[in-house]
Amino acid sequence: MARTSWDMLTTGAALPRWAARAPVARLATVDGTRPHIVPVVFCVCDGALFVPVDGKPKSGRKLRRVENIERNPAVSLLIDEYQDDWTRLRWLRADGTAAGVPTSAPVRAALQAKYPQYRETPVGSRAIRIAVTRVRSWSATDTA
Repeated sequence: MARTSWDMLTTGAALPRWAARAPVARLATVDGTRPHIVPVVFCVCDGALFVPVDGKPKSGRKLRRVENIERNPAVSLLIDEYQDDWTRLRWLRADGTAAGVPTSAPVRAALQAKYPQYRETPVGSRAIRIAVTRVRSWSATDTA
């Protein structure tokens, strides 16, 4: 599979197209003693993964994932593809270090290109940037 510069991560590894195009991933953070995992949308931009902290209604308090990252920046992002045909199952886990950052114009554009909903819903001014340090994957076939 040909790789393009947009899917190259800071590790030098390329994120497979199926993973980069996946509509949802699970972000795992640690609250000090327990894991906290939530489904998120994401994009690949400038060699990192970005998870928006967007304009959808929230409870009003700071998101637990953001609080957790402020205390412990170690995170994992799990992307999987389930098929009823179990010979086509696969997953990829990107481990890394996260930080809250302002949402840049390139990240906003990448999110809007991947998710048409962001053409109507504000992307938000903050995002979680994950500098990937390790990628692990598995596939039921040899082509992960």
